[in-house]
Amino acid sequence: MVGREPHEGERDLEQVGSAISTGAVGLDGLCKSYGEERVVDSIRAAIRPGEFFSLLGPSGSGKTTTLMMIAGFVEPDAGTIRVDDIDITHLPPQRRGLGMVFQNYAIFPHLNVFENVAFPLRARRVPEAELRRRVQEALALVRLDRFATRYARQLSGGQQQRVAIARAIVFHPSIVLMDEPLGALDKNLRYEMQVEIKEIQQRLGMTVIYVTHDQEEAMNMSDRMAIMNGGRIEQMGPPGEIYDRPANAFVGRFLGEANLIEGTIEQVGDGEATLRTRDGRTLRARLERGATVGQPAALFVRPEKLAFGDDREGNSLHGTVRRRSFLGSMTRTVIDAGSATQVTVDLPNIGDGGGPALGAPVTVNWPAAHSLILLD
Repeated sequence: MVGREPHEGERDLEQVGSAISTGAVGLDGLCKSYGEERVVDSIRAAIRPGEFFSLLGPSGSGKTTTLMMIAGFVEPDAGTIRVDDIDITHLPPQRRGLGMVFQNYAIFPHLNVFENVAFPLRARRVPEAELRRRVQEALALVRLDRFATRYARQLSGGQQQRVAIARAIVFHPSIVLMDEPLGALDKNLRYEMQVEIKEIQQRLGMTVIYVTHDQEEAMNMSDRMAIMNGGRIEQMGPPGEIYDRPANAFVGRFLGEANLIEGTIEQVGDGEATLRTRDGRTLRARLERGATVGQPAALFVRPEKLAFGDDREGNSLHGTVRRRSFLGSMTRTVIDAGSATQVTVDLPNIGDGGGPALGAPVTVNWPAAHSLILLD
């Protein structure tokens, strides 16, 4: 902030410098309100050095505001932000030593590719010879060596995105922040760039904090991710753990497709519970939290865990086929299994027609171990 003396820790950060930072980030009780609306509410997270950490959630969940507070563009109302145990909460953005890739790339149209990438180094008054070496290395890393003299209007969306990445890493930051950088790209290029960003991150060993609303993108790239909703973190952990063991119904619904069958707990015992559905069926599932008989709950099971046919050892539901959708790599079938119960089955496309026809009576089954009781 202009006119304010830096704290002792802030002076330490300037002396340490980003080049030898390990890239650990700590968020402790971050809060931000706009008027009466609390958009970020007591966010706590410890992001490890060299980790690819994603903030994932629907629009309005607070993920971009959280990232902007880390970057220094938004002032928190409460809480602290630490890098390598140094408090940077009130440092201006230019003194935090963080790389930043924006959603709109923020490419300077009056500068060519070389000068766009060189901009952070010129701002730091890096000697010309060192500047040219670093820019050439960064352009080679993002495969833009041949495009150094081109301007933004002469580049594709994917190439502009690469320029933004090169500019963010050219001064060797230990931490790079990315705010939905792939949102403007088509699906195939988006996946290609996911792979490239992850490879660059691993090669350089930098910490990436990445904001997205795309579940597949977050699961593909992240070492860990935080699912945000209403300004809070609902669950944090590795993608596979959150996908298979959501903490609540919101996480189960938001991250991928999910079957959530509502009912009440009928029996509890030895890590498992029996749920009586609203249609009077009984189903078994894993129970990882304490529950009591009669408590409202939902049985969670992913569509790919279901199969057609009866299974006396697991769960079974009888119904009729309501809808079928061909999705390329799989066929999605929706089953009406009672007036209050509907389930979805995903089958891989192996050239066998993809399952029963519309209106056909069917039985679907799944092992109890593949489902989970969720309590809200």
